[in-house]
Amino acid sequence: MASFSTFIKRLLLAIMLLVVAFHVLVAGLLLIWKTQPINNSMFMLTHRMTGGDVTQTWVEYNDIAKSAKQAAIVSEDSTFSQHSGFDFKGIEAARKKNEETGKMSAGGSTITQQLAKNLFLTSHRSYVRKAEEAVITVMIETFWDKTRILAAYLNVAEFGTGIYGIEAAAQHYFDKSADNLNRDESALLIAMLTNPKYYQDNQGDRSLRNKQRIIKKRMKNAALPQSA
Repeated sequence: MASFSTFIKRLLLAIMLLVVAFHVLVAGLLLIWKTQPINNSMFMLTHRMTGGDVTQTWVEYNDIAKSAKQAAIVSEDSTFSQHSGFDFKGIEAARKKNEETGKMSAGGSTITQQLAKNLFLTSHRSYVRKAEEAVITVMIETFWDKTRILAAYLNVAEFGTGIYGIEAAAQHYFDKSADNLNRDESALLIAMLTNPKYYQDNQGDRSLRNKQRIIKKRMKNAALPQSA
């Protein structure tokens, strides 16, 4: 019994050390990425590990079309410029929906939370992952300003199989750079984020086009963070 208890204590200690080491790594990368381009993420790494090619080119905040930034905010996180990483009303609404359905189908995630997941975690849904996502969200909001967060989000988001970031998406779908996207194009790209691999080959999908129209209509209401 004593040996088993010792084993459990050592196991717990090892797990704690791994958790601490992971967060030290996260902090280090966030400090580096505060000023340096981000050309990798957990999602990109996973895609590469399965043998896929990744297309991604970093572009700075001011080199992304205003319409793309507006579209991202009105579609993904309308209070992005005001909150500190969490939309508590959205989280509560998602919790109620999950309780009603018995599934973790809704997350109420902000742009910062989605960025935390894309950079360091996986798409697997669980309360453990959500807790880890929350910790990293706080770290991101502590180390970076809002313009950096939005730029990073748009640069690592998935827009199709192996297509990561707004620049790669703009080049792939419209043969132009991210700073030249118009309102229609920006709205369409952001509308694709809910299911990019499907929409990549189904650009005429009714639900996609309907969401594009809604995003475009709401763009003027987006409160953009001020560039540093």
